Amino acid sequence: MAGRADSTVLAGARVVLPTGTVENGRVIVEGTRIAGSAHEGARTVDLTGHWVVPGFVDMHNHGGGGASFTSGTVDEVLTGVRTHREHGTTTLVASTVTGEMDFLAQRAGILSELVEQGDLAGIHFEGPFISPCRKGAHSEKLLRHPDPAEVRKLMDAAHGTAKMFTLATELPGGIESVRLLAEHGVIAAIGHTDATYEQTVEAIDAGATVATHLFNAMPPLAHREPGPIAALLEDERITVELIDDGTHLHPAALELAYHHAGADRVALITDAMDAAGFGDGQYQLGPLAVEVKDGVARLVEGGSIAGSTLTLDTAFRRAVTLDRIPVGDVVQSISANPARLLGVYDKVGSLEPGKDADLVVLDADFTLKGVMRKGDWVIEPHLG
Repeated sequence: MAGRADSTVLAGARVVLPTGTVENGRVIVEGTRIAGSAHEGARTVDLTGHWVVPGFVDMHNHGGGGASFTSGTVDEVLTGVRTHREHGTTTLVASTVTGEMDFLAQRAGILSELVEQGDLAGIHFEGPFISPCRKGAHSEKLLRHPDPAEVRKLMDAAHGTAKMFTLATELPGGIESVRLLAEHGVIAAIGHTDATYEQTVEAIDAGATVATHLFNAMPPLAHREPGPIAALLEDERITVELIDDGTHLHPAALELAYHHAGADRVALITDAMDAAGFGDGQYQLGPLAVEVKDGVARLVEGGSIAGSTLTLDTAFRRAVTLDRIPVGDVVQSISANPARLLGVYDKVGSLEPGKDADLVVLDADFTLKGVMRKGDWVIEPHLG
């Protein structure tokens, strides 16, 4: 931490608010929060020529900085958290991968303590309740049907910090598990699924609200068998996760999702694994060996994509500069929408008085220059 901004006015930047972008705007920070007015003697930071946007919110992330959320020690998990904070992610959910039930319950206990401490925003269980037909980088021998009793076991192990479960809802117990999660205010996400269009509609009607990394690990869109993609895109109750790293999605697929779902139903995620912010090399994702080469993570056996090495500052810059998505829409997708889904929009996800002073400073080319979390500079902008 570079130091606390006890009373600071960030002035002169383009500030992206829920109501639109303000030219030559100001963000006032008092202690840990955004304030409506500045106290006399407040320090002014001139950010002319820059953008100030809300801190990023990543609801699907397996690790970074060489550290794993799926198997690492507490210190290693915190290393991953710090790595992503340095790339603008001020709110982060830790995602697991398929493992033995007892191991996942143990991980939930460890991660829940970090949620209680405020280092994480919750836990996302990705697997083991997914389809062997669309397993991706998950161990097939450890997959199981989504038994509501086992879903409940993991919820209990998380001590109220479980935010999301990814399920293949077409499997036996899938619909019942969706209903259980919805009743307890936990997101039921459809993903790693081989469901038909009709089965997906049934899951949505049962309470599913998120599509886990849309397009990836699910049947492709076809004209006679539209499958889950069409059902997830067309239903206003669904928010679709997208991985904008240039590997997981063709730009046309990203454009299709934004066009049909709209910016208010997209959540940009990383699906990052250990190598994010760290580099190429050999890694483990759960029990599976992964090789990262040229920034792309693939299983050593079989070659399936194994998460990403993406950070959200790169996703932001790519979305604006290459995909030509309006800045306000990207902010909505990378901050506001996931914050709402996670139930924390009253604290984060937008630059409004009373909310946590979580923000990112970008230059004119959308390169990250500064990160503040709860009034502390994680990276202090040096503009001289």
